[in-house]
Amino acid sequence: MNQKKKILSLVFFFACLLILSAYTGSQFFASSSVAATVATSSQPQAIGDPFIRTELFFGTEKPDGSEVTAKEWKKFLNTEITPRFPDGLTVLTGSGQFRDSIGEIIKETSRVLILLYPVETQAESSVMIEQIREAYKQAFQQQSVLRADDPLPVLVSF
Repeated sequence: MNQKKKILSLVFFFACLLILSAYTGSQFFASSSVAATVATSSQPQAIGDPFIRTELFFGTEKPDGSEVTAKEWKKFLNTEITPRFPDGLTVLTGSGQFRDSIGEIIKETSRVLILLYPVETQAESSVMIEQIREAYKQAFQQQSVLRADDPLPVLVSF
């Protein structure tokens, strides 16, 4: 199986885990706990290549009260994200909330981008991720795009 298909399969797998976790109300394992379990388990060692997992959380409410439309998101995905990570990614849509600078709870539709990329590309991938965050903030007048990086590589097997 070529690298692109492997990454797409992995992204689909993680998306399914996230969806299942949301429906059951329980949290599945964190990738760092998986690594710990593999290292301490009496079961055979997990097989896979080390990948870095990054999640970006995009709010969709603009300062004027309108929302980033599906068409605007699709254009952003096609022009800013996919060219930087053409091997695969997952986007989930959900309901998010945060406390703003004056203490008000803001609720909005959000999109979560899940990226998995080889450890050896971490430095260049990080630069591209920051470019995506800045482009979104500028395009849609956002205060921020939350970034969450798993501190340990996850083992990916296709």
